Amino acid sequence: MRRRFAAIAIVMCIFILGVVSAAENKFAVPDTYQVKFSENVRLADTLLPKGTYEVRHVMDGSNHIMVFRQLGTKKPVEVRAKCTLVPLGAKATESQTIYILNAANQRVLQELVFKGEDAKHVF
Repeated sequence: MRRRFAAIAIVMCIFILGVVSAAENKFAVPDTYQVKFSENVRLADTLLPKGTYEVRHVMDGSNHIMVFRQLGTKKPVEVRAKCTLVPLGAKATESQTIYILNAANQRVLQELVFKGEDAKHVF
């Protein structure tokens, strides 16, 4: 009888954890991506050198955070930036990187859209 109760409790805990995880990532975005910048890009307060980056989507409480880590270098740059997921209405048919130019004529990352996703990442 105790084993049955323990098994039911374990199943319920797994179910509850799944529901909580789904609520935090309601757009079902993947945990990692890759993005390549052909020029230096400003993100938050950091100027990222051109190159390829692994981008990890992590949660910090209820905040969505994108962690950019430069690939292929001995001392990789790593930057964390808060993002907001904005619904697209339909799955993206292509990936997009959207910038604005600041007063110093630097590209400032505003949005990332990844092919196949239902939401864009706005910084």
